Amino acid sequence: MAQNHLCVTLVPLFNHLDEEDQHKINQLVQHHIFQKGEQVITPDGQAQLVIVARGNLKVYQLSAAGREQLLRVIEPGGYEGENLLFGATNHNLFSEALQKTEVCILKQRDFKQLLLDYPELSLKLLEINAEKMTKVEQQSQFLTIEKIEERLAIYLLDLSKVAQCNQVTIPMKMKELAAFLGTTPETLSRKFKLLEKMQLILRTGYHVELLDKAGLEEL
Repeated sequence: MAQNHLCVTLVPLFNHLDEEDQHKINQLVQHHIFQKGEQVITPDGQAQLVIVARGNLKVYQLSAAGREQLLRVIEPGGYEGENLLFGATNHNLFSEALQKTEVCILKQRDFKQLLLDYPELSLKLLEINAEKMTKVEQQSQFLTIEKIEERLAIYLLDLSKVAQCNQVTIPMKMKELAAFLGTTPETLSRKFKLLEKMQLILRTGYHVELLDKAGLEEL
């Protein structure tokens, strides 16, 4: 199996197709490896769909003051750039590798041809985009929560739900998590210590054990 075939089988947009159709799509994607800190999507770049096979990408925009505002972290199987393929202009969207990251890139002309050849992909794309917008709206509501420790508790509980385990690993740097929670790294560090003092969690670096989930939910 070709290495870049991994992208096609991972992404929900394509993995419902049969193996023969996935193979055809595989011939269109270009496989790239980005090192930590390298930018993958920039405002002056080409319109393209970026699918993550291994590693993680952070997606962010810049504030008027030039500060990064983290929007989301793209994990294996996730993708970014689909709106640009439909003609949206990228004024202020960036993505950057958080570690050595393997991606598959599908150019705009090839993507449009795929939608013509496989009309069901258009419906699937609308479904996935609706889910993504729901998550964006949830984060907007999330940032209206006044206390940072409450935001942190919700975030840790969500990680636990995804992992189906009380032991979770934070998938981004602390400064990126601070930006995601709408605070500073210093405040985030204090809130972690507060939750530990309350005996709700036990933290070792990026690894956090949820000792009292009921207590976190009460926050």
